[in-house]
Amino acid sequence: MGVGNGPVVGVLSPFVGGDYYGAIIAGITRAVAALDGRVVAIQTLSPGSDTADAFGVPDFRHPVCWRHISAFVVIVGAVDHDYVWAVQRSGKPVVLISYDIPDVVCPAVMPDNRSGVRGAVEHLIAHGHTRIAFAGYLEVSDIRERYEGYLAALAAGGLTADPSLVFHTPDNHETGGVVAADSMIRAGLPSTAVVVGTDRNALGLSQALIAAGHDLPADQAVVGFDDITAARYVTPSLASVRQPLDVLGQTAVELLVAQARGDPVVAVRHVSTAFVPRESCGCRAGAESMYLSRDQAKEQFEDVSLLQSMLNTQYQISMDLVRAHTTDPRQLAWLRRAPARGGILGLWAHPAVDDGPMETRRPDRAPGDPGDPEVQVVSAFRRDQAGEAVTCGAIACGAVSCEAAIRLPTEGATPVSEFPPACLLELADEAAGDIVFVVPVQSPTRDWGMLAAVARIQAKTPPGRELMNESGALLAVALDQDAMVQSLRAQEEMLRRAALYDHLTGLPNRSLFLNRLEQATKRHRRQPDYRFAVLFLDLDGFKQVNDTLGHAVGDRLLVGVARRITRELRDTDTAARFGGDEFLILVDEVTDPRQPVRVVERLDVALARPFTIEGRHVTASASVGIAMSTASSDSAEDLLRDADGAMYAAKARKKRQPDHPGRPHQQGRSDPAPALTVRPTPVPGT
Repeated sequence: MGVGNGPVVGVLSPFVGGDYYGAIIAGITRAVAALDGRVVAIQTLSPGSDTADAFGVPDFRHPVCWRHISAFVVIVGAVDHDYVWAVQRSGKPVVLISYDIPDVVCPAVMPDNRSGVRGAVEHLIAHGHTRIAFAGYLEVSDIRERYEGYLAALAAGGLTADPSLVFHTPDNHETGGVVAADSMIRAGLPSTAVVVGTDRNALGLSQALIAAGHDLPADQAVVGFDDITAARYVTPSLASVRQPLDVLGQTAVELLVAQARGDPVVAVRHVSTAFVPRESCGCRAGAESMYLSRDQAKEQFEDVSLLQSMLNTQYQISMDLVRAHTTDPRQLAWLRRAPARGGILGLWAHPAVDDGPMETRRPDRAPGDPGDPEVQVVSAFRRDQAGEAVTCGAIACGAVSCEAAIRLPTEGATPVSEFPPACLLELADEAAGDIVFVVPVQSPTRDWGMLAAVARIQAKTPPGRELMNESGALLAVALDQDAMVQSLRAQEEMLRRAALYDHLTGLPNRSLFLNRLEQATKRHRRQPDYRFAVLFLDLDGFKQVNDTLGHAVGDRLLVGVARRITRELRDTDTAARFGGDEFLILVDEVTDPRQPVRVVERLDVALARPFTIEGRHVTASASVGIAMSTASSDSAEDLLRDADGAMYAAKARKKRQPDHPGRPHQQGRSDPAPALTVRPTPVPGT
């Protein structure tokens, strides 16, 4: 299924920007735009990864956007062989870039790594070098090919390869070059020239050698590979093998088109590379001029301006997400700072468990398998014609100014094969350089979902430093923080309730009751006309229930008593469990001296109804003491003591007159207490 008139080409890449992956994707985008199609670039590495080399091939399993994508380009290191096979089984054409898969019939576009390096070594031999070293990350197939070109060129020049002149780097970046330079220095700098697997390796190596006091190229000539923009502007300017990355992308699209037409397609299409001499190899005559032309100076100024703008945008977005505790990061307000035409956030509708390594927490289904993982679209935005960001939420926006809003499902979850929805793809203007980016939203501890945005490719930064990669990582951390805050709040509420409420009955405990009683006494002192009462209620014969029916029945009886007490009180009154089988009641706003007595009478009736517990009827009664607030009431403790004394007086009178219906004992009165009992009675028929 496509969107619009042209094809929708999915690009699977470790990163979706940078001066390597971004340059390839830019070439793909130009070729697809000529076909009136669209590009969906899907990042397969976890966001926030520093390099693609250090993490190996990502364990990426999700069939992202398969419903909309009609063909795939897979860049080296993006997915494992199983994913590529699954794409092929779905009937979608696939082209690989910079690698191939044994035993899989799949066209591949390969840079001619060997010929470019042969040209570089031949150039160094022509300068008189006979001790030529090689430094690179040989774990990667294209670096191995460059090494093979190095060996072939030495042999062709009549030189014998020396294994001691091979220096391994741990990655393809500046850091790896520094490691190689340290090894060369420790070995006594045994070479006079070195061919390096990548320009970034070469830049790191050159800086480390210069920092150690060596003169380049007098002490060591250096040649890189890739010919990135920085190679022209460093001192000395870096000789390199030019790899036309955009041509790799364009050629991949040509092969996709040929497959779609049913034309014969070669298994491997090689793209030529060429050596570019500069100062670092000892060249001045015949090398690119060290002086910038007017057009080059303008290009450099535009690059610097773009990078400054990107740095400012990334700083603002970072600060927004660092302060995510003040706003909900799910609403994508922070993403509006980016030069994006629109964006959508989808969180896993059925996240896996949070325990264990992250690989076990992902929705781990193979691509194309039944049970396609689902995402819940939680927010979206788009820019209107004036460039203003319009929030669309999780449903279609009906505002007049948002007629072309992103149309989202109003309910339910979306299969990841349909994410992002076609309406987001329609926002991309490929002629202007827009594509759809999809990055995982993952932290080291949790996989949240996917973030999609429509924006332009960032191809001027090192790989992994682009905005989408950073955004996926920062958003995941912000969501982690939000989840942690919510969890802490829930725990705080649990602790607060544990400190103030009885864990069995849910009633306020003694501490909370005393606090409210203290507030009532303070109000009484301020407002002499304000009156309240304290009832002290003790169940009679509760020990008999525990002894005959067990503590579990006793606990359920206490819960039932608490519920009935609460139902007989007003919202302004407070019932609390004092401890054991004792309850306290604060009767607020007493306007009639008999009001507390009537409360006790209602409680007596309520408790007289049998409780059904584990197939038995259990009846309950209580002894109650009443303490009224008076002008002489000194403190909450005094009132509580008076109510407690009144309750014991009532209980004592009840024992002397067990059959007297009586009344509750009230502070300052001598009325007998009611005859109240707790007795287990078998349910009829049991």
